Amino acid sequence: MKYKFNKFSWLFTSTLLICLSTTASASTKDNCPELLNFSAKKLHSKKVIDFCSQFNNKVLLVVNTASQCGFTPQFKQLEALYKKYKTQGLEIVGFPSDDFFQEHDSESETAEVCYVNYGVSFAMLSSSAVRGSDVNPFYKQLIEQSDTSPKWNFYKYLVDPQGKVTNVYSSREEPLGGELEKQIQQLLKTKI
Repeated sequence: MKYKFNKFSWLFTSTLLICLSTTASASTKDNCPELLNFSAKKLHSKKVIDFCSQFNNKVLLVVNTASQCGFTPQFKQLEALYKKYKTQGLEIVGFPSDDFFQEHDSESETAEVCYVNYGVSFAMLSSSAVRGSDVNPFYKQLIEQSDTSPKWNFYKYLVDPQGKVTNVYSSREEPLGGELEKQIQQLLKTKI
């Protein structure tokens, strides 16, 4: 049997495909925790990272970073942590910020520290405020959920797959071998 494709069937098929596409997109957003309804520009790039599509149902470690800080070498451990657990569902996102006056003014210099000096492959965003009156909307929600704003660079917020902050770690908490890694392991086990 041959099917004839006329203007009506073409219009009907096109409308149906648009409706299904819109419904699928809305469904993804509906299933996304409020915290993850956020997008931001990737560091030194034109690419925009949509948190809902990239981080939904993942264990997420959020870190406010600075490339001229005494804690900047933690990038090495953060990258090792990411490589160790990314296939199990861990994502890390770095928010460079000059709130503590230790970030480069130039995105290219910040990117060089992250990507060249430390080989960072996890998501790094353009610089933004992580505290104060001009805090970015994502950090505003992190602070509200945890009742803790970053006191310094490399504060770490651990978010479960449901988009809830489970713990906050100070700059002094090393990414590997301590309580933070144990919590990540525990969240990854419950994720499955």
